[in-house]
Amino acid sequence: MDIKLEKKTGWRAIVQKKNIPYAVAVLFVVFIIVTMLHPKHSTLRVDAQMLSISEVKRCEFNDYVRLTGSVQPITTVQLSPLETGIVERIVAEEGTMVKRGDVIIELSNNNLSMQILQSEADLAEKQNILRNTLISMEQQRLTLRQEQLQLELDVQRKRRAFEQNDELYRSDLLARETWLQSKEDYELSLRRRELVLERQRQDSLYRTNQVVQMEEDLNSMARNMQLIRQRVDNLNVKAPIDGEVGMLDVVLGQSIGSGSSIGQVNDLSAFKVTAQIDEHYIDRIVRGLTATFERQDHSYQMMLSKVYPEVRDGQFRADFIFTGDIPDNIRSGQTYYMNLQLGQSSNVLVIPRATFYQTTGGAWVYVLDESGERAEVRKIRIGRQNPQYYEVVEGLQEGDRIITSDYKNFGSNEVLILKK
Repeated sequence: MDIKLEKKTGWRAIVQKKNIPYAVAVLFVVFIIVTMLHPKHSTLRVDAQMLSISEVKRCEFNDYVRLTGSVQPITTVQLSPLETGIVERIVAEEGTMVKRGDVIIELSNNNLSMQILQSEADLAEKQNILRNTLISMEQQRLTLRQEQLQLELDVQRKRRAFEQNDELYRSDLLARETWLQSKEDYELSLRRRELVLERQRQDSLYRTNQVVQMEEDLNSMARNMQLIRQRVDNLNVKAPIDGEVGMLDVVLGQSIGSGSSIGQVNDLSAFKVTAQIDEHYIDRIVRGLTATFERQDHSYQMMLSKVYPEVRDGQFRADFIFTGDIPDNIRSGQTYYMNLQLGQSSNVLVIPRATFYQTTGGAWVYVLDESGERAEVRKIRIGRQNPQYYEVVEGLQEGDRIITSDYKNFGSNEVLILKK
């Protein structure tokens, strides 16, 4: 009996066991092609009425930044006591105008007072010793002088006797023994005189050195006492410059250590304005830039004088000084709103400053299509910025419409469908 084999066609032929690997490969290639031709984008439907939409335009871009500045004295000097003490009296209160050297705070220190009393007692004792030594030296000098005169008289007598005996001896009128005795007496008186004179010189040198040493000790003690008196004077905290007493952080009876900061004196001969600037501008902020502000219908000119290097919380500090008129009744702590000019005006593409920047940092925006019903993410590059606009360097064209409201509710969706 013959068995007839049926030939399989279509899907039945494909799914044969031996054809399965080929079928899988074909399906995978088809999937890749479809994915490349029709990429999937995450989509979110949003209410168009809740969005802010702006148009990219070309206009005159004024290159400046708006700053909030605080008036500060041109110079502020800290008050620090040179000695440790207890606050006895506050002579000048906050806001008092003082001259350099005026006492602001009086301190007391019992240890220094005791040191002065002890130093005065030691100095008086040393002075008495020196005085007694000088008196003793004078008495001894008189005694030595009297002894010297007596020796001189003795030498003269012995010399005369020897000279007389020498003449008699030469005339053979005097025995040799008597002549030798007078000669020896005379020579002995000479040596005795030399010894006494040498002793006087040595004693005088010793006494002189003793007095010099005592005088040096006295001078040293006097200088030490003067230093202690200076330390007592340092208990008066004095104004280091002419100016106004600023904040004082002391109360009566408070114990204050030397070198601690207890207040300040402000130099009001001139003022500066200190402002915090966004770190976005850090590469463009240099000394010499000009700034202006309006006050009571008058424009005031300022110049950037100092840029501080440290960035804190996304901002850095800068100081401005007046280059012309200064406002009347200017006071420390006043707030001025300044326009800092960064460069020349130019005609460029701009988009308005808005909350979208907080999410994107200016790296991308949602751009609407012609129908206005769909918005897609587009990468852009932002250049300069001022209080009104961001300069568009690339990624957008004049007439493009973008969403400028906050993006925080859009998540990572690349396409927005706008519901009317």
